[in-house]
Amino acid sequence: MLLNFYPGPSKVYPEVRQFLTDAYDGGIMNIPHRSETFMQLMRATVNSLKKKLNIPQDYYIFFTSSATECWEIIAQSFTLSQSFHLYNGSFGQKWFEYAQKICSESQAHEFPLEEHIDTNNLEIPDDAEVVCITQNETSNGTQINANTILNLYNKCKDQLLAVDATSSMAGLNLKYIKADIWFASVQKCFGLPPGMAVMVCSPRALYRAKKLDEKNHYNSVVLLYEKMLNYQTSYTPNTLNLYLMNRVLEQRELIKTIDQQLVQRAQNLYEFFEPFTQFRPLVTNPEVRSNTVIALQGHHKLVEDIKKNAAAHNIQLGNGYGKWARDTFRIANFPANTDVEFETLKDFFTKNYN
Repeated sequence: MLLNFYPGPSKVYPEVRQFLTDAYDGGIMNIPHRSETFMQLMRATVNSLKKKLNIPQDYYIFFTSSATECWEIIAQSFTLSQSFHLYNGSFGQKWFEYAQKICSESQAHEFPLEEHIDTNNLEIPDDAEVVCITQNETSNGTQINANTILNLYNKCKDQLLAVDATSSMAGLNLKYIKADIWFASVQKCFGLPPGMAVMVCSPRALYRAKKLDEKNHYNSVVLLYEKMLNYQTSYTPNTLNLYLMNRVLEQRELIKTIDQQLVQRAQNLYEFFEPFTQFRPLVTNPEVRSNTVIALQGHHKLVEDIKKNAAAHNIQLGNGYGKWARDTFRIANFPANTDVEFETLKDFFTKNYN
């Protein structure tokens, strides 16, 4: 059986196989999305998300097709003139470039790979309405910690703070009250098939959206909110993935426990790879290393050899991405991956590259 350590789409929980059969047998795939059955499913899924991920009860949850769609929603429904983007990797940069297509005056600040965001000396443009960060940068294996997010939130005046948590939501115990908008696709820490994303909005964010009252798009937040009052959507939703999410959340532990497990396993992995001489962690500063995406760097020929050799042993590693595409490979440390699988991974590297 293939061991999938690709950082997205990543390993799906094995229970999903049975859940798919249950969905087919139960007629879930063709229930009308205005029906009472659907509304019960949506209500149960929202309640499970808040309970299992420790999302404040007064925060609002919406479902979209992807994190990329959330970039668009933020630019359309929360931004009049410009957003301000802080990034150190490819996905944060892509978000900025996408926002510029809708709000051309948007600005950005790129911070160094090995450093925290210098919030003390950071100047946020007065005209910026949303400050945008990528909590876990999948391209290079870095993350922004909770204290930095809180400092940014406190530094924002009238600005909303929006957080791309695609590689960490449902894996790490995120402090949702420290930002206004959080979003993530489900094909990573949720352990689900791709094709859906979760968007979490604070009361302050909803107030801003209502004030702007932007209703020109099918996915405008005001329209999403009006439909969600009845646990419905403004479009035909991914009902199957909603069902799968609800079933998966039912059998998962609380996020505090999952966070502890992933953080400990990440520390063990970094310690395991430290003695290797042919390659090393891309990020040398432990304080900014990701706990869910491990990025390792070596000569590009060695990296290709490692990926091909791993594939021959039924192990799928993640390719490098962006400026690190040729000389890095990545390992997903997501909840669906088991400790036994990581022991097999360690054994592969010990036998072949130590």
